Amino acid sequence: MGAQEVREGFVRLYGAEPEGVWAAPGRVNLIGEHTDYNDGFVMPFALPHIAVAAVARRTDGVLRLHSADLDSGVAELRLDDLAPESDGNWTAYPAGVVWALREAGHQVTGADIHLSSTVPSGAGLSSSAALEVVVALALNDLYDLGLQGWQLARLCQRAENVYVGAPTGIMDQTASACCEAGHALFLDTRDLSQKQIPLDLAAEGLRLLVVDTQVTHAHSGGEYGKRRAGCEKGAALLGVDALRDIAYADLDAALDRLGDEEEVRRLVRHVVTEDQRVEQVVALLEAGGDSRAVGPILTAGHASLRDDFQVSCRELDLVVDTALAHGALGARMTGGGFGGSAIVLAEAVDVETLTKAVEEAFAAAGHKAPRVFEAVPAAGARRLN
Repeated sequence: MGAQEVREGFVRLYGAEPEGVWAAPGRVNLIGEHTDYNDGFVMPFALPHIAVAAVARRTDGVLRLHSADLDSGVAELRLDDLAPESDGNWTAYPAGVVWALREAGHQVTGADIHLSSTVPSGAGLSSSAALEVVVALALNDLYDLGLQGWQLARLCQRAENVYVGAPTGIMDQTASACCEAGHALFLDTRDLSQKQIPLDLAAEGLRLLVVDTQVTHAHSGGEYGKRRAGCEKGAALLGVDALRDIAYADLDAALDRLGDEEEVRRLVRHVVTEDQRVEQVVALLEAGGDSRAVGPILTAGHASLRDDFQVSCRELDLVVDTALAHGALGARMTGGGFGGSAIVLAEAVDVETLTKAVEEAFAAAGHKAPRVFEAVPAAGARRLN
């Protein structure tokens, strides 16, 4: 749904013109999974799939929310009644942003919001972050708050962590707010320093496919929180602020110090080696060499997520194994895991064959047909009109 359609939908709902229309994208993470809440490195890029919001201010302390994607009416909330973990519906994401802005001292007095999104929900492509960021950007503009992209990302993360109750890191919101077209975002999640890394796989005859397994996942589920708690336990046992502080060269010694804490050992090994993989990919892309060398790093990342972090599932493994068996240069799950999507790096000439092989493998296994599309680095959050 484009900006004009969302604007027209707003007028039908609320009987007046919106003050503007904004967009924020979903993201795919090239490399760097479950490192963001460990103060580590990540490398996402924005997708063309976006959440679009038409918004107008209110002065009466009322927030009205509507989604064109759901068969439900307008939700009306009072700002003074917004409270963490009080809302189990989709409205918790935009309402949480308003709550976080007000908690931070920003004078937001209400809003009418109409939303639509093309970011697949539950696919590990940050549909919730897109929803949060588009609302935050709109209110930032309308209320002249003067916040930069990374500051909006922090507030959106707080909305998801505290208001929604999902213990996610900072990557998704920062990617949606700060990515640039044609680039991947090398982000240090400790200090939020950023570097835009050119990524033009098509120029090298390559493609990066996203395979949505159609297995939905939820960050607020218990398994994600368990992994995060395990990482924090590992950092505490090793006497560091976060696992980011364990150098790759010191990994073996750190694992020895953990003794018989086998589960924690696995989590630590994944995070430390995943940070190293991010740095390897950045170095390869910045050197301007053959991006095909990224492929084996992606595959190594999947093995680590599958075996050490244990967040893959049979559908994700089937995508990776099938793609590699049919000539993919590399493949791995992307996102939090327990479902969602995988990415596949392939020669452009092999895309049709690979896609058919994955679809046939899913049909043979009795799984729901996957959704396959090409991932091209797109623009981050912006005002449309």
